[in-house]
Amino acid sequence: MEILYLPKFARQYKKLSLQVKERAERKEKMFRRNPFDPRLKTHKLMGSLEGFYAFSVDHLYRIIFDFANPQTARFYEIGDHDIY
Repeated sequence: MEILYLPKFARQYKKLSLQVKERAERKEKMFRRNPFDPRLKTHKLMGSLEGFYAFSVDHLYRIIFDFANPQTARFYEIGDHDIY
């Protein structure tokens, strides 16, 4: 799975603590193997974010993404529930 990091995601990621970045990197490795691994808690979003998905980095942080094609995901945002 190829991942494209959009500019907003990159800016948000830079501001995270080292601990959260390490967790996000571990979850990204899982995501690359299987975006719907149950440990990620991947789910479709609704409302204004319909067409997007999110998965859990930890109990607080989430990553919002979509699929550009079956082999490529685009990461839009990373943050707490305020990103919804």
